[in-house]
Amino acid sequence: MKQVHILNGDSLQGQLYGLIVAELIIARECLIDGNVQGNSLTEFYRNRANFIADYDGFKADDYYLKTVPEIEKIIALPVDKEVICWFEDDLFCQTNFWFVIHLLANYTAVDNIYLVRPNKGNEYSFAAMSEQELVEALQNRQKLSCEHIKLLAQLWPLYQKQDYQQMHIIADTLNSVMSFLTPVINAQERRTPDESGLGYPERQLLAIMKGVNTIDFPAAFRVFSAQEGIYSFGDLQVKQMFDQLIKRL
Repeated sequence: MKQVHILNGDSLQGQLYGLIVAELIIARECLIDGNVQGNSLTEFYRNRANFIADYDGFKADDYYLKTVPEIEKIIALPVDKEVICWFEDDLFCQTNFWFVIHLLANYTAVDNIYLVRPNKGNEYSFAAMSEQELVEALQNRQKLSCEHIKLLAQLWPLYQKQDYQQMHIIADTLNSVMSFLTPVINAQERRTPDESGLGYPERQLLAIMKGVNTIDFPAAFRVFSAQEGIYSFGDLQVKQMFDQLIKRL
């Protein structure tokens, strides 16, 4: 049975160069950010493309050129493939993973699916792992049962609806095999704004900016990333928060 590896980003593709001889698909998304709604893939694509276009230097066409083709590869996978998903334990990766599993469960007949996770100490970053550690992670991949796939696939539409209660029920059911789900869902739930209009990540970033008395984004980003690794926000997401929070200093 031929393998197909679905990777969490282009960076991991570079790390795996020469280590894996198989088809690679890149989950080139950032589903912790922006409009994730859509009753069909066509509507979803349109919403995501319009959101991406709001970032400086990006156009809606970029989404259709770089991201959509990878999604289309996933939904076109034949049943005889062994699909190996590489995703970390942070919120950034997990939202993308839930979407991928949702696609596999609802658009394909593939049921031979595995999950590769980083090793202990690198839960939020394949990037910190050596080639040998990546090979060992692949060897230790987790087979997802039909029940696992069914439950994980439900997390995506629940995430779209922000139905955290039902998400926690699924996480509790899977806790013995995927204990990382509950902390991730908790992290997402904490993003809900409080009476100040800020979610937990924004409040933490503001505290960092005040604590180090800085409006220097790179410095604030480094501290935030070290403290709040479970989110794994990229610089674009943190910069957006940073620019809004400067007004509160």
